Amino acid sequence: MKKTHDCGILKAANIGETVCLSGWIQGRRDHGGIIFVDLRDRTGIVQVVFDCERNKEIFHLAEALRSEYVLSVSGEVKPRDPETVNPKIPTGEVEVFVREFTILNPSKTPPIYVEDDIDVDENLRLRYRYLDLRRPEMQKKLFMRHKIIKKIRDYLDDQGFWEVETPVLTRSTPEGARDYLVPSRIRAGSFYALPQSPQLFKQLLMVAGTEKYFQIARCFRDEDLRADRQPEFTQLDMELSFVETDDILSLIESLVQYIYHEALGIELTIPFPRMPYREAMERYGSDKPDLRFSLEIKEVSDLVSDCQFKVFTGALKKGGVVRGINAKGAAFSRKDVDDLTEFCIQLGAKGLAWFMVGTEGLKSPLLKFFTEERLEQLSSQMEAEAGDVLFFVADAQEKAEDILGHLRNHLAGKMNLVKEEENRFLWVVDFPLLSYDPEEKRYVANHHPFTSPRDEDINLLNTEPLKARAKAYDLVLNGLEVGGGSIRIHRRELQEKMFELLGFTTEEAYEQFGFLLQAFEYGTPPHGGIALGLDRLIMLMLGASSIREVIPFPKTASGSCLLTDAPAPVAENQLDELFIRLQLPEDEEEI
Repeated sequence: MKKTHDCGILKAANIGETVCLSGWIQGRRDHGGIIFVDLRDRTGIVQVVFDCERNKEIFHLAEALRSEYVLSVSGEVKPRDPETVNPKIPTGEVEVFVREFTILNPSKTPPIYVEDDIDVDENLRLRYRYLDLRRPEMQKKLFMRHKIIKKIRDYLDDQGFWEVETPVLTRSTPEGARDYLVPSRIRAGSFYALPQSPQLFKQLLMVAGTEKYFQIARCFRDEDLRADRQPEFTQLDMELSFVETDDILSLIESLVQYIYHEALGIELTIPFPRMPYREAMERYGSDKPDLRFSLEIKEVSDLVSDCQFKVFTGALKKGGVVRGINAKGAAFSRKDVDDLTEFCIQLGAKGLAWFMVGTEGLKSPLLKFFTEERLEQLSSQMEAEAGDVLFFVADAQEKAEDILGHLRNHLAGKMNLVKEEENRFLWVVDFPLLSYDPEEKRYVANHHPFTSPRDEDINLLNTEPLKARAKAYDLVLNGLEVGGGSIRIHRRELQEKMFELLGFTTEEAYEQFGFLLQAFEYGTPPHGGIALGLDRLIMLMLGASSIREVIPFPKTASGSCLLTDAPAPVAENQLDELFIRLQLPEDEEEI
């Protein structure tokens, strides 16, 4: 029997037709003389009926059917009785009376329910991912992922982009995270690396005259994992020639607006707001601020510089800052304040100063350290009103910003301020080009070594490198970075200067990146690009709780695949072919 219709598309218009359906048994109900089966495929569910009066032989064979059996049925579409119409499903007006059927494959009792809203440990879901993916909500996420990526391809094709594949086996270069290495059997002792991104190849495509490149690229990073980070992930990778920052930002805004409209029916307003990195850190304590709530950080260093509270004045004397957040209308209890203090201490704070605002003024153990005039000024600066609680952190600027940024997000959750239905996009721009690593005693690139400094800051590379700003930009959505890119260096002498600042000798730079430097001698156009993290963007578009919900076969937070039990040891002869000898830690059987 050949499938003629999908289960989820049968309507009243199909009444009277003979159809052949194939799918899985979602559920079975035996009402004595009649058996109802919910047959499911990826389009939905339809009710099929085995009626003893119509066909006794078929009915008795159907008594053996169980959930998740794979079934093919042929029969006539009939209207349901009015009292049995199910308005909750698209096929609820009809049912199929079975004339014949075939069990294509039986099924054991599944270890997880193949239905939505299951309360099951995630590890069990990942171990039986093929069953988890059968569930309608997971099928929908797979379909939406397909649809979003297709819309991206359609849009970029219309804009004149070419999709070009770049190598997966490439050279290991020091670009940030640790590489995944692949040993070569042909060249003993040599290794390929899996790409952290197609960065160098897409720049070479600009040298090659491609002008507008994109790729749905698989990327790999062997780094310490977090809850929403995967060792392999998918990004929309793009590079364009003869552009500046505004061109790329406008293109991405239009692309994002298009896919939200086409895939979700949501209308986004563009252009997205832009905010310099320094402003984001001062106002929100983060370079990826969540704008769905306010809770802005306020600078109060000048107002407390002459107070008697040594925690504040001590931090200021060391070159630090004092900044605060107004938890407006929070009306926290003292226990709440103590819990928040402990939260900040866990982040590395020395403590958390606080003032409760009542109808009769401020209440705090710190009142004795301030004059009435200063307290009034402090209240005015913090826009304090009755019911508010003011929190302050005194520390080095970078540390204070980090603590207050985390406190801001924590307060928003505690106070239920996050508007889940909103999509608040933001461009963060003007990042510092470099930072200084005190442990390694050298400069490091904040984005990557190929990011161009702003034209007006190039001279600072010779005098005050840390003041140079990058032509870099991040796209932020609801407090998460969903993309980042930059205008690239396209002149050899500036690229060599960057390598020098990063601690490369001339020989080291040429050994690692000689092919790129050489390419820059043959007429490289100005160019720039961006990469969007598709897993994270799709997660946010679909309102999923984790990127693992929108990746077909994800790894755990520890980088393991529970389905295949990877990573796993390999046979000795495989290691011999690759000229590899294992030297495992003495207290471990395997790495």
